[in-house]
Amino acid sequence: QVQLVESGGGLVQPGGSLRLSCAASGFTFSSYPINWYRQAPGKERELVAAISSGSSTYYADSVKGRFTISRDNAKNTVYLEMNSLKPEDTAVYNCNARLGVLRNYWGQGTQVTVSS
Repeated sequence: QVQLVESGGGLVQPGGSLRLSCAASGFTFSSYPINWYRQAPGKERELVAAISSGSSTYYADSVKGRFTISRDNAKNTVYLEMNSLKPEDTAVYNCNARLGVLRNYWGQGTQVTVSS
């Protein structure tokens, strides 16, 4: 079955960096775009970054220039490199794969906390 497993979250000071990973299985990874979302307490879920099967990328304005999304099709993994982290980046980060109608999959999420 389809599985998405995030890792790499944690506690970091403002200005620090983290790299999140999303390891995928159960589908032809290289053929699909992958998205990173985040949700902070009391806020709506937000699309942070996305990468197409051809490695075209999208970034939310709030993270442009600080976050970098990439994929390694040999490892079935998508990465989110996060630099210059701010307290407002604190959230649960989830990766997401939409494989078709009614085939929308999510990982369990990884907590990122930016605090001094």
